[in-house]
Amino acid sequence: MPPLLSLDETDTEEALSSVFLRFEDGELALVSEGGCWALPDGAIAKFGAPLDPNERIATVATLALADGCTLRHVRHLSGYDVIARDHLICEALGAEPRCRLTTIAAALGHLGRAAQRTAGAEG
Repeated sequence: MPPLLSLDETDTEEALSSVFLRFEDGELALVSEGGCWALPDGAIAKFGAPLDPNERIATVATLALADGCTLRHVRHLSGYDVIARDHLICEALGAEPRCRLTTIAAALGHLGRAAQRTAGAEG
């Protein structure tokens, strides 16, 4: 089984449902109880802001992508926060790291489902 990067959890009526990112055979996909959706190329790089190198973060997990790129799930607790926040950091060779809250899972799910519908309509 390919490695999974835990991204987020959603609350269902029964329990918490985990959302993961998986990289397999050159394809990044969002995986949850609801299904698995391949993400369009560059989907992760489209989101986020530059990472402040002075911020203190703790890496929770890392997922290696193609061409030396990595995704890191990190936890950040700034001086004014009461609860730590989870972020996804995209690190691509030759580019500034991009950081986004893990709530990006909902947007990525939308992109993945839209790409699947488009591929189905073309095929």
